[in-house]
Amino acid sequence: MRRASPYSYAALERLLQQHFPFPRRVLQLHALLLTSGALLPDPKCLAAASAFPYNCLAHAHLRLSAAASSSASPPSAPLRLFAAMLARGARPNRHSFPSLLKSASASGSASAAGALHAQCLRRGLAADRFVACSLISAYGRTGHPAGDARKVFDEMEGSPDLAACNALLDALCLDGDLEAAGTFFERMAARDVVSWTTLVSGLSRGGQHRCALEVFRGFLLHNMGRRLEEATLVSVLSACANLDGAEGLMAGMAVHAYMVRYEVELTAFLGTALVDMYGKHGKLGGCTSAFEFVCKKEICTWNALLSALANHGKEAEALVKFNMMRAEGFLPNQITFVALLMACARAGLVEVGLYWFEAMIVEYKVTPLMVHYGCVVDLLGRAGRFVEAVKVIERMPFVPDASVWGALLGACKLHGNVELAVEIGKKLMALGPQQSGRYVTIRNVYLEDGNWLAGMRLGEVMQEVGIKKTVGQSSVVLHGTAIP
Repeated sequence: MRRASPYSYAALERLLQQHFPFPRRVLQLHALLLTSGALLPDPKCLAAASAFPYNCLAHAHLRLSAAASSSASPPSAPLRLFAAMLARGARPNRHSFPSLLKSASASGSASAAGALHAQCLRRGLAADRFVACSLISAYGRTGHPAGDARKVFDEMEGSPDLAACNALLDALCLDGDLEAAGTFFERMAARDVVSWTTLVSGLSRGGQHRCALEVFRGFLLHNMGRRLEEATLVSVLSACANLDGAEGLMAGMAVHAYMVRYEVELTAFLGTALVDMYGKHGKLGGCTSAFEFVCKKEICTWNALLSALANHGKEAEALVKFNMMRAEGFLPNQITFVALLMACARAGLVEVGLYWFEAMIVEYKVTPLMVHYGCVVDLLGRAGRFVEAVKVIERMPFVPDASVWGALLGACKLHGNVELAVEIGKKLMALGPQQSGRYVTIRNVYLEDGNWLAGMRLGEVMQEVGIKKTVGQSSVVLHGTAIP
């Protein structure tokens, strides 16, 4: 087919600018440009193509990918455009790389981030503030060591601005270097809501939930009267959800009260965090109430509710909600099936659980993870169907971990299956002394069966390898401080 004559880039730029606010229209133009051959290399055209159309198209793909499903526009689409751009002879500029680096971040491609950095260096753009900030963020979000992001930050021209500081703070948090993140945060000349939210989220993600709450309280003191944004509320609710005891629940309820007072809209993102917070603390009344107030529910919102019900003795209700979810057109995902299989195991609904495990694979095309196999083993083990449980483990496409063997061990204790418990004990010991609880369970199986000698011997083995039984303890919370 004969290639169309090259478009007037001035006219094309005007057309793209006119439709820039509408990403789908831009993609229609992209399809037209592809079918006409206007974006392909032309050996007869000696002049280099303009970077503007490619920058505009890459940005449109990125916006559509973020706003819709990845099938509408895959996150890697801008990277493919970049290859076509180079083939056409267009020279990338400072406006090209931010979209490309965001694409690499969304794709999780560490190699793409490194390759784009090399392109920035080659073209003398790496020190540009706009580009450098995107590089720092991309390195943080694609799994590079925080040192790579820090190097880009240190090489920026002049004093880094707030956006660059926030990007490095995020990179440090994502790398798990929370001490360095805290130190850097304290040294920042200026902070905004993004700075505070990033640190709160990083601390919570790193398991330092009480520290996350303290930082949040500091944020409130430094920003009196300022309306809290959704991302900040979600981050602090996550910390509250994972902080054991009354302190986490009280803080979470205070955040909820703030949301009610200021009539904060319960979006799917924020509503899911609130449902999860109440669910983690076993407050199912607050959990279901929050769920009902979510204005536009997503699958993650349903998952939070199902997990809460399955974990707190409401297995039958979880199954009813699961059917309601499907009736409303939501497709279950991996997390949904974890909650569903857990509910079936705890309710003793073996055949129902096995049916949904098969449907998960065959009908919904969801690939089972280790946790799904663990749920099925628990399902069969609780029913005393040990032969089937062992067959499930043998047919797993990967080596079972301690969680799977632990599920079967719990069933052995429940049914007094000493022989199988001993075999599982050997496998757990081979995996290493990560948790004392499972060894205590094996010893208790021996003792309950009257085999005192074996129980004492296992106790000696635990001492030899340095396994100590976790000592139970309780505490009260006084003025926000846990006192043993």
